[in-house]
Amino acid sequence: MTEACRCVVLVSGSGTNLQALLDRSADGSLGAEVAGVVSNRPDAYALERARAAGVPAHVVDHTAFADRGAFDAALEEAVARLEPDLVVLAGFMRVLTPDFVARLEGRLINVHPSLLPVFRGLHTHRKALEAGCQVHGTTIHFVTEDLDAGPIIAQAALRVHSTDSESSLRERVQALEHRLLPQVVRWFATGRLQTRDNRVTVSAHAEPDGELIAPAPDDGN
Repeated sequence: MTEACRCVVLVSGSGTNLQALLDRSADGSLGAEVAGVVSNRPDAYALERARAAGVPAHVVDHTAFADRGAFDAALEEAVARLEPDLVVLAGFMRVLTPDFVARLEGRLINVHPSLLPVFRGLHTHRKALEAGCQVHGTTIHFVTEDLDAGPIIAQAALRVHSTDSESSLRERVQALEHRLLPQVVRWFATGRLQTRDNRVTVSAHAEPDGELIAPAPDDGN
């Protein structure tokens, strides 16, 4: 890929991750162009974010279709018109058909709000709190036909506070996503992601040692 990588973003909600991509596209640090935004919900605020940035915004309302296959066919047509090199699912709340996923193999990534493979599906922050997790976070992965199970590209983690609620934990994890997603898009756009045996590596990347212990050990005890 080159600096001209065209990124299309699929959204269903407020679009905070989309905004992170738009901001970095505007200042040139993304290494890619946000070429279009497509939503399955006409009331998604993410569409307003796209329009404010001068990015084409389209709606493929899933309620207008008799079944998932028909919706995916219309969605695929809308996405194809935008000629993407990369498609990002950023809070896109629809399960895609295997055919749709297969046609974008290696070019379709998803932001999932948990440290996969734990807590696939919905309500991940609630599940983390109910399970008593000390660490929680987000995963960006390539999409396969198995839900939330594709090769993991990158993850970011944080300590769960004893005072966290579902909403506060969501906000803290989203702040990680806003930093991580633009970095992953840049890696893709510059051709640095390599997948082998279900493991993704970033070429020419020096990985520092590090650890996250939660709760943090007491100093000297």
